[in-house]
Amino acid sequence: MNNISIISSLLDNDFYKFTMQNAVIKLFPLIKTKYKFINRGKYIFPKNFSKVLKENLDKMAYLKLSNNEKIFLKKFCPCLDNSYLNFLKKYQYNPKEVKIYQNGSTIKMNIEGLWSKIILWEVPLMAIISELYYKMIGIKRLSNNDIIKITKEKINKYKKMNIKVGEYGTRRRFSYKIHKLILKILVKEGNNSFIGSSNVHLSKIFSKKPIGTQGHEWIMFHAAKYGFNIADQISMENWLKIYNNKKLNIALSDTYTSSIFFKNFNKKLSNIYEGIRHDSGDPINFIKETINHYKNFKINPMKKKIIFSDNLDPNKIKHILSFCKKKINPIFCIGTNFTNDVGVPPMNIVIKMTKVLIKKKWIPVVKLSNSKEKYTGEKKMISIAKKMIHLL
Repeated sequence: MNNISIISSLLDNDFYKFTMQNAVIKLFPLIKTKYKFINRGKYIFPKNFSKVLKENLDKMAYLKLSNNEKIFLKKFCPCLDNSYLNFLKKYQYNPKEVKIYQNGSTIKMNIEGLWSKIILWEVPLMAIISELYYKMIGIKRLSNNDIIKITKEKINKYKKMNIKVGEYGTRRRFSYKIHKLILKILVKEGNNSFIGSSNVHLSKIFSKKPIGTQGHEWIMFHAAKYGFNIADQISMENWLKIYNNKKLNIALSDTYTSSIFFKNFNKKLSNIYEGIRHDSGDPINFIKETINHYKNFKINPMKKKIIFSDNLDPNKIKHILSFCKKKINPIFCIGTNFTNDVGVPPMNIVIKMTKVLIKKKWIPVVKLSNSKEKYTGEKKMISIAKKMIHLL
C-alpha cells in the first residue's frame, strides 16, 4: 500500500481548476480561503486510511510541471497566458495546507491557505480518496473487458443520437487506470461525438484539447465579497476580464438558483457568453427557462449552447435531447457514469469552499443550487442567503 502514488502529474486535475487559478492570481492574488471534505454518503473508512492518504499527499509535493506539459498547455490551451504558465512551472503542492484527522472510521479534512495556491487540491484529493477507499476495502469491480464493452455501448448510443459528449469524471473515478482505459476507448470510438475530457493530464496523453470553464467556488467567493443577489453578474464580468473572446465563456447557472442567475444574466452577458451550464434541478424546466430568456432578448437560442453536467446517463440524456432538438444546442458532459460505472457504488463525497477571508474576517460561503440536497455551507448562512434572495 505504501508504494501507491495515485497522482503522478501536476496536470492530473480538471481544466477549470487551472482557468480559475489563473483568474484568481490576476484578480484576487491575496485572498485566503478554507475548504472542507464532506462525506455525503456517510462512508465507514478503514483503519489507517488517513495515514495512507497523507502519504499520497506528501508525494504530491514533488510534482512539477514538465517542459513537455508546458508545451502542451501552450499549444492546446491558448487561453492560459505566459505569465500563468510561468507561475505553474514554479508551482508545487504544499501538503501542510491540508489537515486530515481520522477518529475511528470517520475522516475529517480541512484545507486552508491562499486561494491561488489551494484551489488545485480539491479534484486530485477526491480522486485519491475514491481510489484508496476501493483499494483498502478490497471491493471487486468488473473486468476490463466488461468495462470496455459497457463504454463502447455508451459511446455508440451517443453517436446514434448524433450528440456531443465530454468526460468530466476525474473526481469520482474508480481509479486512474480505469479513467485512462475509458478515455482511450472514448477517443478511439467517439469520432465526432466525443469532444474531450476535463482532465488535463489525460488530455495530453491522448493529444486532445481539455474542456471546462469554471466551478461554483468562483461565484461563491463573489457572493461573500459582493452579495448573493449580484454575485452571478460580477463573477461573469470578472471572468470576461481574463477570458474575453477566448472561447471559454460558459455561464454557470445554479450557485444561487437559476431564477437569480437569469436576473443577473443581462442582455450584454447573454450575447457574449456562448451558453449556460446546467448542474442541478429539472433539466426540462431549465431548457424552457433558457430558451425564453434568450428570446426575450431577441437572441436566437440555436446560436447558443446548454452544457448538461448533472448526474447523466444514456436514458437521462435521451430524455433531455428530445426537449432540445431544433430549439437549442445541447452538449452532455458525463462524469461518474463514464469513470465509475464498474459494478461498484460510486462514492458520494465532495470538497467545498467553506470560508473566505475578507477585510480580516472569515465569511462563510454557501451554495444554493436548484436541488436542496446539493446545498452546501453553514445552516445559519444558508438561511441568511435564502432570505436575501427571497427563497424563504
